[in-house]
Amino acid sequence: MSLLFPRLAYPDDRLAVSVDGRTLDYRSLARRASAHAAALAARGVMPGDVVAVAAHGHVDTVAMLVGNQLAGAVSLPLNPKLGTAERAHVLRDAAPACLYSAVPDDGLDALAPALDGDAPAPRPRRVDGAPALLLYTSGTTGAPKGAVHSSASLAANLDGLATAWGLTDADTVVHALPLFHVHGLVLGVFGPLRFGGGVVHRSKFAPDDLARALAEGTVLYSVPTMMHRLARAAASDAAVRSALQHARLLVCGSAALPRPDHEQVEALTGRSVVERYGLTETLIVCAVTAASGGRPGFVGPPVPGVEVRLVDDARRPLDVHDDETFGEVAVRGPSVFLGYRNRPDATAEVLDEDGWFYTGDLATRSPDGALRIVGRRATDLIKSGGFKVGAGEIEACLLDHPEVAECAVVGRPDDDLGEAIVAYVVARGAVDAAALADHVARHLAPHKRPRRVEFVAELPRNPLGKVQKSRLP
Repeated sequence: MSLLFPRLAYPDDRLAVSVDGRTLDYRSLARRASAHAAALAARGVMPGDVVAVAAHGHVDTVAMLVGNQLAGAVSLPLNPKLGTAERAHVLRDAAPACLYSAVPDDGLDALAPALDGDAPAPRPRRVDGAPALLLYTSGTTGAPKGAVHSSASLAANLDGLATAWGLTDADTVVHALPLFHVHGLVLGVFGPLRFGGGVVHRSKFAPDDLARALAEGTVLYSVPTMMHRLARAAASDAAVRSALQHARLLVCGSAALPRPDHEQVEALTGRSVVERYGLTETLIVCAVTAASGGRPGFVGPPVPGVEVRLVDDARRPLDVHDDETFGEVAVRGPSVFLGYRNRPDATAEVLDEDGWFYTGDLATRSPDGALRIVGRRATDLIKSGGFKVGAGEIEACLLDHPEVAECAVVGRPDDDLGEAIVAYVVARGAVDAAALADHVARHLAPHKRPRRVEFVAELPRNPLGKVQKSRLP
């Protein structure tokens, strides 16, 4: 398809998007997105300029993000819950021409959407190699970096997933995922709009509410925390159980879904859960196919159009399919990002001249080509509640508190969140755990708040003074 969203070129009254009960059909979405594109042109925004949108769960957020694409702008979906330091870094780095928000009282110096005009429809966004989307990483190894994707990379990945999961215009995707990262925005909004289906989004997750939404849909996108809570609710709530049975496809990603949750969902509903694996820089790399059904522990084979190989420490390919030998996952294909904004040095570290992106993730490969992710080269990546959190970022924030002398942050297994953020603190004086957790939540996004703060007399260190997190209690 030469257009990114073909159905918007010939809009009709089919459901395009519903957010918290407010709906737009394709005709209404096309009109509102076009009005936003016209407003950008009136402000002097040119194709290739960055336009930020506070990614609230709101139907107008979707209209603006689609309008950015129609205008040829580079969309920056901004997490509205970022702490002040995080937000300042992203806005300074991205330097958007303007910032819009559908919610006027969110503390941002933002423009209100202009979506009600009768502006002529702009030329639909074509699939090409020009920058189209700017997604910021989680800041695991330093300040967040902006990964730049083209409309061609979005289209290639979404088309591959449509093949893997059998997605068509008869599907309506239901989810409660944030609209500022790959899973919630690219898969959960741009995906349905690309294949001509619909999306039903809930801005807040609650098992019973999502179950009601699923009555309108055929496909559910989730993260392990959500699926765990849905499985728990399905055990006692017939409506939740029935909704999961009704879905054609249950998808989970962002971290591994524990085997007990796989088994509970299938026992209660007769439906298996398929998993996928991807990164901000690569979009979705692997996906268990709809035809094969759930496969606990595995993220499936590569998505059609994506090349994957395992490499050793010297980045030499490992020709192994034994599900035992692990190597770093390297990815190549049209869905790999163009590079980090303003960071050619960081881009060169992970993207070689042959187009291979080195993920830093370790995996094994089965005889049939399915990958199983076994860890991260860096030890400081915490996957909590579907979010990737950098331990170093939280440590730096804690060290800014006057009563914290030293600290170390780790992820500990948690049945609900996957991993819970735990901070070990050497205190200078009298301070309680709640005060330190609140300190983090004020300066960083709320999901980075430590779930536990443990006070210790000292941190275990090696002879060179490096903290040995494996020795923490």
